[in-house]
Amino acid sequence: MKHQETAQEIIKAVGGTNNINSVYHCVTRLRFDLKNNDKVDNNSLKKLDKVMGTNISGDQFQVIIGNDVSKVFDAMVKEHPAIQQSSENKQAKPEKNKNVILNIFETIAGVFAPMLPAITAAGMLKGLLALFVSLEWMSAGTDTYRILSAIGDGVFYFLPLLIAVSAARKFGSNPFVAIALSTALMYPDMGALLSSGASVAFIGIPVTAVSYASSVIPILLAVWLMSYVEKWVDRVIPAALKLLLVPLITLLVMVPVTLILIGPLGTFVGSGLSGGINWLLNEGGLIAGIVLGGAMALIIMTGMHYALVPIILSNIATLGFDKFLPLTYISNMGQAGATLGVFFRAKDKKLKTVALSTSFTALMGVTEPAMYGVNMKYKKPFAAAMIGSAVGGGFALAFGAKAYVLAGNGGLPGLPALIGQTFWYSFGGMILAFVVGAIMSTVFGIKEEEGDAEALAQFSPGASAAPAAAPSSNAVTVNVDDMGAPTPTSDAVAIAPMTGKAIALKEVNDPTFGDELMGKGVAFVPTVGELVSPVTGTIMNVFKTKHAIVVRSDNGMELLIHVGINTVKLRGQYFEAHVATGARVQAGDKLLTFELDQIAKEYDITTAMVVTNTADYKQVLPVKLGAITTGEEVLKAEI
Repeated sequence: MKHQETAQEIIKAVGGTNNINSVYHCVTRLRFDLKNNDKVDNNSLKKLDKVMGTNISGDQFQVIIGNDVSKVFDAMVKEHPAIQQSSENKQAKPEKNKNVILNIFETIAGVFAPMLPAITAAGMLKGLLALFVSLEWMSAGTDTYRILSAIGDGVFYFLPLLIAVSAARKFGSNPFVAIALSTALMYPDMGALLSSGASVAFIGIPVTAVSYASSVIPILLAVWLMSYVEKWVDRVIPAALKLLLVPLITLLVMVPVTLILIGPLGTFVGSGLSGGINWLLNEGGLIAGIVLGGAMALIIMTGMHYALVPIILSNIATLGFDKFLPLTYISNMGQAGATLGVFFRAKDKKLKTVALSTSFTALMGVTEPAMYGVNMKYKKPFAAAMIGSAVGGGFALAFGAKAYVLAGNGGLPGLPALIGQTFWYSFGGMILAFVVGAIMSTVFGIKEEEGDAEALAQFSPGASAAPAAAPSSNAVTVNVDDMGAPTPTSDAVAIAPMTGKAIALKEVNDPTFGDELMGKGVAFVPTVGELVSPVTGTIMNVFKTKHAIVVRSDNGMELLIHVGINTVKLRGQYFEAHVATGARVQAGDKLLTFELDQIAKEYDITTAMVVTNTADYKQVLPVKLGAITTGEEVLKAEI
């Protein structure tokens, strides 16, 4: 049964969309918050091929899918977008120990990622129009040009509306009230009033003249504050009057506050940030290009580039160009060139094929296979890519290279975004990054024994990798079942991944693991909050909530390690991951650390380790039960 059909049948069996408050997924199951659990048809669910079983935890109804859970969830959201909206509005527990700066980055990413398809489509169209005009294929005065230009410009002019919707979902407030807030700020008469040059006041309080068209920071701050105002008003207003008074009072408070305080403050902050970064890019020239170009891959890997999206949009809207974006193109070309260098130096035919194909995909703007599958795996090519990017970045900024629109692709297909007076400087930087990256990678060489050619095949263009969420994004998410599991080649042994007590899997108080639905294995009651790799191999998946991880040994055994029961609800709180998807690990390498005492206050900390490809073995048996420390042999799989 296809994933789409499975999704439809599951929705039907849980009582239809009208019975669903929200749904999200963890590493193995769909987790429903239903209006009425009694409406669930369990028999129909269990007959579905993809459904391994069901479970109820508190009021949460769980449908156990296994490795295909993300695909089923995506199909469900595709057919019923309202399900995703309700899920997005569900607030996660605050992560008390999380770095404030990282919280800001993640919040900005959460707001802008859903908007990027519209923004990048509009940006690409604007770039193509610029190309057509420069080639004299189209005149800027024709009706056709004006209509197409409206498609591209409209998104940026009304950008505050898009931000309002996305921010409202992120902050858990009413998106339609957020739209009403932004439309009040952009109302033509309001614009005329603020731009008249005369002093403006609201009940005697001066209002600073600010243009909200194409603005970013003011509406983001306004909706953030609105989420608190709306929740406070909702708490104090009687239920019978909520529908009328909550949005009315919220708007009556937020529109004046935004005009008087937040708008000027947001404009000041946005201008300050843009000014500071633009000063660095303008005045730093060659040096700034070398430093930022070389570090761009690291900036993207950490997600820090998301914090610059508002500044990039603001620059394009107010200045007509941005100097940071060309560096993302240049960084991608450095990765592509370094991977091509691996192709020249590699002896293994499979590795040569993978290196060549991933170099091409990086040229096309999809850098995840090249970066994670080849360059980072062999280390030296990654250094070569950074050197190439530094050289290209230095050249580009030395000549003031600019991007004129925000395109959705940081490779050759996205070149229209760079078309303008500095196009050849940007393109020259890209060529330099590619050539220098390839040369340095060829000179550095690789130790092929550091990688696994069979494992590398999973990063070929046919493998599934998450599309970039932002221009030139190198964040990768890989599903275990997409990676092309090889047949086990020999018996396999796993060491204990944690210190504590090893127990039989059937003692786990969760049917997914206790009934061996995910496979055979062993469980642990940890006494130390550290998880190490039970085998030497490749990390196949670090779940975004960091409570679960999948590793495949070099001889083909796949292990899912799930820390605690229902700990997905923590949404990453108390967990810290020390490896990323695609990383090579040795048995005993640290994978995760977690605050054992804090987690144990709320959840069963029993940790399951299962062989997800149990069917490939004749038997999978625990080697030792009872008191155990990391490094002791604990599980054996025999072919």
